[in-house]
Amino acid sequence: MLRCREVSKLVSESLDRRIPLRTRLQVWLHLAMCRLCWGFARQLRLLRRAAHDHPERLLPDGFDPATKLSPQARERIQAALEQQSD
Repeated sequence: MLRCREVSKLVSESLDRRIPLRTRLQVWLHLAMCRLCWGFARQLRLLRRAAHDHPERLLPDGFDPATKLSPQARERIQAALEQQSD
């Protein structure tokens, strides 16, 4: 059985990459039994959704990220985002 510390790390990692099925099942089982870890996982999902839906709120006033990146960097990022959404 996974411990809370391991589960919190895996929940966080699962937002960025796919974890193996067996591990996902272990995490799911732990979350079904542990209210604190379930709450942590829920908060992480909410934060991720908020950051995705309102990225402008994460930047300081007057900050324009486009002026800091070269055109090549913007193209690489755009290509990566398009690939990720497929």
